[in-house]
Amino acid sequence: MPHEGSALQVIVVFLLAAVLVVPLAKRSQLGAVLGYLAAGVLIGPPVLGLITNPEQVSHISELGVVLLLFIIGLELSPRRLWVMRKAVFGAGMAQVLLTGMIIGLVAWQLFAQPLNTSVVLGLGLALSSTAFGLQILAERKELTSPHGRLAFAILLFQDIAAIPLIAMVPILSGADAASGIDLMQLLKVVASIGLVVVGGRYLLRPVFRTVAKTGLQEVSTATALLVVFGTAWLMELVGISMALGAFLAGLLLADSEYRHELESQIEPFKGLLLGLFFISVGMSADISLLLTQPVTVIGLTLLLIALKMPVLLLVGKLIGGLNKQSAVRLAIVLAAGGEFAFVVFRMARQQGLFEPELYDLLILTITLSMALTPLMILLVARLLREKPVVKEVPEEYSDMGIGIDQPRVVIAGCGRMGQIVARILRAQHISFIALDTSVETIELSRSLSGDMPIFYGDPLRPEILRAAQTEHAEYFIAAMDDPDTNFKAVELVHRLYPKIKVIARARSRSHVYRLIDAGATPVRETFYSSLEMSRLTLLGLGIEDTLADKLITRFQHHDEQVLEAQYRVRGNKEAVMQTAREARAELETLFKADSADEKPITE
Repeated sequence: MPHEGSALQVIVVFLLAAVLVVPLAKRSQLGAVLGYLAAGVLIGPPVLGLITNPEQVSHISELGVVLLLFIIGLELSPRRLWVMRKAVFGAGMAQVLLTGMIIGLVAWQLFAQPLNTSVVLGLGLALSSTAFGLQILAERKELTSPHGRLAFAILLFQDIAAIPLIAMVPILSGADAASGIDLMQLLKVVASIGLVVVGGRYLLRPVFRTVAKTGLQEVSTATALLVVFGTAWLMELVGISMALGAFLAGLLLADSEYRHELESQIEPFKGLLLGLFFISVGMSADISLLLTQPVTVIGLTLLLIALKMPVLLLVGKLIGGLNKQSAVRLAIVLAAGGEFAFVVFRMARQQGLFEPELYDLLILTITLSMALTPLMILLVARLLREKPVVKEVPEEYSDMGIGIDQPRVVIAGCGRMGQIVARILRAQHISFIALDTSVETIELSRSLSGDMPIFYGDPLRPEILRAAQTEHAEYFIAAMDDPDTNFKAVELVHRLYPKIKVIARARSRSHVYRLIDAGATPVRETFYSSLEMSRLTLLGLGIEDTLADKLITRFQHHDEQVLEAQYRVRGNKEAVMQTAREARAELETLFKADSADEKPITE
């Protein structure tokens, strides 16, 4: 068995496990988080025993949670919270409190756990995995769906709720009560929080401004890490959780002009250290319990999912306004336990709230609930492969189109391309309605032009298309950033309104083929800008204006012909490659002929 004396050897073992196992988990549609957990189980004491003492790396691995909470703090700008207040503080709070109360009562009454332990157990298991849930939604392109947006809001509240829960664990353990109220300690805590608040408001921005002027990327990264770990260290010195300190630092910088720069600098370290945290949790999981107490472990896992799912269904339908199928998808994504439960339960064990046997059972239960989630999602996706259902227009969209003539054009996606189309149509006084799912984009468009007919709405929902009076439009413009969302919108519009002409934004040649098959006229998003860049490059290299224009026009027509030819043989990879080779040789011949007609000034 390998000796763990070499830190370098431990690092190699961790990285090797992650590199081998995580890609396999992702390829199997199980998600990276489950891959990290599996890697930890594999290298831990129960299986290969490459790492015999998981506690050795537990402190380093917790830095991943610290960085995660800093990023969460950055995301919680007051403006964003106000926009999402109903979903975050309505649905999110209801889910955490109801689920925590139900699980806590079950632990207290049915399993005879002490009251304090039951409170921590209930609230800890009420939390779901932010990293796991958002990753699954992103992989399935469902972040902008109704259940995806509500899941994000609930996870956001859970992340906020984790902070006071972490702070509550020492209090519930009775440690603080036993030592009495230490006035000096309380003053240190208040002074530290005050220092963080004052420093974040008046010191950090000038520091970041100075660092930004140096233009040195490594110094900017070091400054970002210093802010996070420095604040976490300060909080730990006065007896507060490191995670709380990082969260406060992120919160103070949420409205800073350097927020995005900070996030980009921290993100790689957060991902790596959070992966390390999940690996350490996997190493701590006592897999032998699955062999010695299979009924108990599997029973607790199914009980956890069975207790959380009804609450999530209720919250999704009554507070989130989801239909039955979307509510089921929401419940499946959030029914498992989460990473903050690992943190809370580890603290609870250290504080004496949990017996070692109970802790091992809970860790394994949460891990198994995560493992079941992707399988349940795949099952539900097959069962709920429904056809578009005609529904009433929701109340929040009932004023869509009021004061607007029947639109001749409906624009789905008001980003880079959609905005240009909207501005041109508006300048020509052509009636249109624009739809977007980004609150920031809508607010920006309306602030620049108060009467811009842009509304919040998902073009993948038939009732939204009806509310936008799509049946009266002559053209539907699919200009959204995501190619798959564009394609689905084109398919839906073509099925519901077969007479409408559809023009769709295309990202690649393969995307062009799919859009043509779906009945749309594709427009390649970077094609014409690339032609203009090429023309400017030719001019800068000394090619005459007329020849440069002629070459670019020649290339455009030739490439469109090649695209049409490749579309006809798109199912045959060898034929597509042969067409590309022939086209390259033909283009060179055409360019030589054009250049012979007009002599460049460089010759």
